[in-house]
Amino acid sequence: MSLRKYLQASCLGTTLCLAGLAGADEVVHKDEIVLKSGSTIIGTVTGSRDGVVTIETDFADPLEISLDKIASVKTSAPVVIQLADERVLPEQPLLIEQDQLVIGTATSPQESYALENLLLVNPEPWELGQGYRWKGVVSVAASAQRGNTDTDDLNYSLESIWRSKLDRYTLRYNGENEKTNGETTVEKWYAQGKYDYFFDGPIYGGFQGSAEHDKFTDLDLRYLIGPYIGRQFYEEPILALSAEIGASYVDEDFIEAEDRDYIAANWAVNASSNYLGGDSRLYLDHRGIVSMDDSSDYILNLILGLAFPLVWSLEAAAELQLDYDNGAVEGVDKLDQTYRLRLGYTW
Repeated sequence: MSLRKYLQASCLGTTLCLAGLAGADEVVHKDEIVLKSGSTIIGTVTGSRDGVVTIETDFADPLEISLDKIASVKTSAPVVIQLADERVLPEQPLLIEQDQLVIGTATSPQESYALENLLLVNPEPWELGQGYRWKGVVSVAASAQRGNTDTDDLNYSLESIWRSKLDRYTLRYNGENEKTNGETTVEKWYAQGKYDYFFDGPIYGGFQGSAEHDKFTDLDLRYLIGPYIGRQFYEEPILALSAEIGASYVDEDFIEAEDRDYIAANWAVNASSNYLGGDSRLYLDHRGIVSMDDSSDYILNLILGLAFPLVWSLEAAAELQLDYDNGAVEGVDKLDQTYRLRLGYTW
């Protein structure tokens, strides 16, 4: 064999060996899920919560697989496991065999747990008691009409929520301004700040303050302060649901009508869900107050919406807002209905 052919053969052999080693290394570092149907999924397990394991693959978007459909799971790299009793096991490969979570370390024998004891895999820092999770959305809806009537309308809203294991801070602000033929025809806004402290389990207590202005319903300023108690029934993407009830002091300053203040009962219901899929979000926000002095004097506010992602962190939303004030001053409609399309940024 000539020297030239020998060198070519050597280079080819070396290349094939390196490729083989790289391929073998890649296989070694892949995680494996075997389904009860017999199928095997190879990829990277990124987490587990609410009885669902998430795995990233090279051939599709991340897959979410219910634990009751899984025969076994084995990760090559360590993960963080949080058990239902709040114990945290760091640097632990995830191993599930025969409907059992298998835990073991280099210094202790393996122990098996029922899968109900698996709370989270790779929990977020706030779920481990480290800091806060910050979520929010800011959005606008604008329209301009030119013709026999020139109308410009701007609607805006902001919601920001900081959540830890122990407490939650919420800020909300929304408003609307409209001009018709150069004259203001709508001028209103609403602001709310809340603090929630979670007791043992899903029950929490809190304190809120809010302020509201609506020039063309004669409302110069309505403010409300007071405590409440609530329950976080669910707090997951498929369904987040909370309800609150409390007592508050309400002060109403009117532009023309006589001012008044009273003690009121108040309540709120908030819900959202990604049930429709595609990262869409159905949501409902409802709040109400009723005077303790006169049960016919009550206010109901309801927002129903469907939001869906666009690109990056932008989303579009279609909303229906209903505001009903049974104690509205004379000459003002009790029911106000608003339909809008929003463009927002989420984080």
